[in-house]
Amino acid sequence: MNEQSPHRWRTVDIVVAAVVAVAFGVVFVGWNALWSVTGPAFAFFPPAQAVIYGMWLLPGVLGGYLIRKPGAALFTELVAAFVSTIPGGPWNGGLILVWGLCQGLLAELVYLAFRYRVWRTWVVALAAVAAALFPAVADVVVYYPMWATGWQLAYGGTVAASSLVIGTLVTVGLVRALARTGVLGPFSAGREQVNV
Repeated sequence: MNEQSPHRWRTVDIVVAAVVAVAFGVVFVGWNALWSVTGPAFAFFPPAQAVIYGMWLLPGVLGGYLIRKPGAALFTELVAAFVSTIPGGPWNGGLILVWGLCQGLLAELVYLAFRYRVWRTWVVALAAVAAALFPAVADVVVYYPMWATGWQLAYGGTVAASSLVIGTLVTVGLVRALARTGVLGPFSAGREQVNV
């Protein structure tokens, strides 16, 4: 009897993870532009701009939740980061790949902590907040070292809150909506009722 491991990637897993990653990489290009143009709107309190940061953390959270295999969160976040660098822009190159790697790895570690077996909404929320830990600290060190400590803390907290809201609501909402259409039939996420 040749039983396939539930953690082994199937062709459909690879294809869907790649599609999710590439789609979000393209979204990131637009999101980068949105970040640039919304800066002046937050001139009164620049850390508040992080309210839209959660979109950049979404592929790892969604990919891990949808595929439910080791490495899915890391793969989708890292590939999305890579795709976003192709057209160029304000955030480009190796540094973005480090961000994608670390954000995906942190979401991945949450799913790993539950051995890829617990898929409740609160686990998705933990993955979203975990993914935010790296940029909450690294962005302050790299981009905003001149800010007062209070602003830096506000920025980190806003990144985490944005990831919590966007990462959780979009991930669970999108998977539920797609599951109702039947297109997620090959995935356990599409065959089960999402438990809140």
